[in-house]
Order: sequence, then C-alpha cells, then structure tokens
Amino acid sequence: MFRGANKVTLDSKSRLTIPTKYRETLYGDFSGKLVCTVDIQNPCLLLYPLAEWEDVELKLSRLSSMVPQERLFQQVILGNATECELDKNGRFLISPVLREHANLDKACMLVGQFNKFEIWHEARWQQQMQQGITSIQSGDFELTERLQDFSL
Repeated sequence: MFRGANKVTLDSKSRLTIPTKYRETLYGDFSGKLVCTVDIQNPCLLLYPLAEWEDVELKLSRLSSMVPQERLFQQVILGNATECELDKNGRFLISPVLREHANLDKACMLVGQFNKFEIWHEARWQQQMQQGITSIQSGDFELTERLQDFSL
C-alpha cells in the first residue's frame, strides 16, 4: 500500500528517484519492476509495480477491440505504458512522451495511491490540492452515497 505525497527531483537524465521508504517493498515484493503510463483524467502519470499493472492489463484485455471507445481506451492506456526498472540507487527513467504528457520538469511529486503512484509536476499538484480543498469546503461539493457514509 502506497500513501503520502513526496517531493522528488527529475534529474538531468530524466530519472526519478523513489524515496527510500518505498524501495524495500518495490525491490523485495516486485523485483524493482514497474510500469508507467498516462492518467486519462489528470495531467499526471501512473506508476504501477509490474504485478499490479498485470491486473490492469487483464482488465484491458477483456475490453473489445471492435468497440471504438474500448479500443481507444486500450490504445491510450496500453499504448503509453512503458516498462521501467529501478536501478541500484532507486531511480527509473521516464520517457519523453510520458514527461510531456505530465509536463514534468525538475520539481515533481510522487503521490501514493493504494496500489500505485501518481507522478505530478509539483506546481500542478499544489494547484490540484488547493482546488480540491476549496471545492470540498465551499459546500458545492456533491457527496456521493459512499462519501455520505464516510467518516475519519
């Protein structure tokens, strides 16, 4: 389970270093093998341990390539998926296409989201968080049935 937001730096060779607290799990449980793809709802990337990504691929394989919407979804998600491997220093390379999608530069955020991470441009992440908090506090935020029953 991955949680928390971490400031990380994209180095001059387009490598991102995973914080130490996640490395043991990623090396031990997943052999350092990852898959990175685009997020279709936000200008960020999704980074999955390979075993978690294989579950996503299985779901994608169940979609029909004969239904245009399903084929397009497969093309965007699977077509942008890039295999990565952590090096001995906990770094992995982000391809130019993926960096462009998320507008990544030196300052990034690695955000734990249960079974995966999101990778954001730091300023865009801060903006997203401020917009989210403002929306929730404004009272214009529509609570779904599950959110109505949720408590902290």
